[in-house]
Amino acid sequence: MGLPGVEGLLRELAPHVLGALLRRDGDFDACEDAVQEALLAAAVQWPSEGVPASPRGWLITVASRRRTEMWRADSARQRREERAASLAPTGEDPAPAADDTLTLLLMCCHPSLTQPSQVALTLRAVGGLSTAEIARAFLVPEATVAQRISRAKQRIKQSGARFVLPALAERPERVAAVLHVLYLIFNEGYTASSGPSLHRVELTAEAIRLTRQLRERLPGDGEVAGLLALMLLTDARRPARTGPDGALVPLAEQDRGLWDARAIAEGVDLVSRALPTGPVGPYQLQAAIAAVHDEAARAADTDWPQILGLYDLLGGLTPGPMVTLNRIVAVAEVHGPQVALEHLAEAEADPALSGHHRVEAVRAHLLDRAGEHEAARAAYRLAARRTLSLPERRYLDSRAGT
Repeated sequence: MGLPGVEGLLRELAPHVLGALLRRDGDFDACEDAVQEALLAAAVQWPSEGVPASPRGWLITVASRRRTEMWRADSARQRREERAASLAPTGEDPAPAADDTLTLLLMCCHPSLTQPSQVALTLRAVGGLSTAEIARAFLVPEATVAQRISRAKQRIKQSGARFVLPALAERPERVAAVLHVLYLIFNEGYTASSGPSLHRVELTAEAIRLTRQLRERLPGDGEVAGLLALMLLTDARRPARTGPDGALVPLAEQDRGLWDARAIAEGVDLVSRALPTGPVGPYQLQAAIAAVHDEAARAADTDWPQILGLYDLLGGLTPGPMVTLNRIVAVAEVHGPQVALEHLAEAEADPALSGHHRVEAVRAHLLDRAGEHEAARAAYRLAARRTLSLPERRYLDSRAGT
């Protein structure tokens, strides 16, 4: 097995190994550290020595030994050494592991944690990414990520959270938090908020992988299906979203022959089966919008009235600044740019949109459509100055003709 296969296997096994230790011990902080050391040892040894016959058992054994060493190294816990020794590894964990990933996701998205901490801890504990990998993905110092993870684990410990599924009454709210974290991870990967690259594929791939795992454990949840569909339908366009030089290519100008047809088919199937079966949520609606775009053979074939109707529904469920801006683009396609500009003038009174580069980008697009090309160029230049993404800045500058 080559290195990419080893990396994929380690990320798949990470939550199960951590779950095995947590069921025995319960100390999230120490168990997670022990698992990270076991994953590192495997990443070094397996590519050259081969994957063991029972990779999960190997990781549990190494992590358990490391956990015991931690107990022994702490002089204040010498009295608990006998208990630590009783946790001697058996090679396999007899307890069922079917809900390990779901339980860990819910624990990592504990309501006492901030969103950045939830994201970092999810990628580390459930995704199996190292602190350095997370730091590179988000373009922040490794020390910052390490601090977020450390504080998150301490918060979990202080909250008294145990490695068990929350009560049924708590689960909908906790699952909603998990979905939001996975959505944030995907969005940061698909349109990086800063830096030289438009995409961070390691984040989109990890978000899709974790959402697939969540769907396996919650097959009847329409919003889980909706989020997975949204990710697949959006990521399907990634091959056509940048040119050979890395420049951004807008949706209307993309070569749709480069889109991932299999991902589109899976996403359409998921959302088509989810919508009629229960309460419609925002992820299902966003997936439906993405499906309308993806099913159009040409940009000119896009069913914009249907998209506008879906945005009306979405705005009623979860109003927000980006929903507002995207709806205004749909208004322009259905009712014309002048009507859309009137809507934009009303929308930018929202403090959440104040100074946002996408307001000026939408304004520039609408002015261009209305034939006010000089005003459009000025808006494109202003949007370019405000964005932190270099590919977006290059695209906006090119539209401004600078």
